[in-house]
Amino acid sequence: MISDTAFWALTVALGIGTFLIRFSFLGLLGRKTLPDWALLHLKYVGVAVFPALITPLAVWPAATGGTIDPLRIVAALVALAAGLRFGVIWAIIAGMGSLYLLQFLNHQI
Repeated sequence: MISDTAFWALTVALGIGTFLIRFSFLGLLGRKTLPDWALLHLKYVGVAVFPALITPLAVWPAATGGTIDPLRIVAALVALAAGLRFGVIWAIIAGMGSLYLLQFLNHQI
């Protein structure tokens, strides 16, 4: 364990670092138009990050001890289909809704 002083110093330092990272984009570039090449690359950030967040939770979830859960795979496929058709927000809603519904139905059987 670390001392209280070291903990709070680290917390403050990380808070300042996080603020500076965000400020570098929002504060310095917030009112400027980005070049077309930068906007093109930023367009694909969500497409790259969303699957990277979901795949580990669907394939080897900690909630099941790392074993594959068919309900989570089905919910991920429902989210994928909704995302392709309607967009990211509906993918999240459809994925969560189908997972909770499938888990509820699984416990009822």
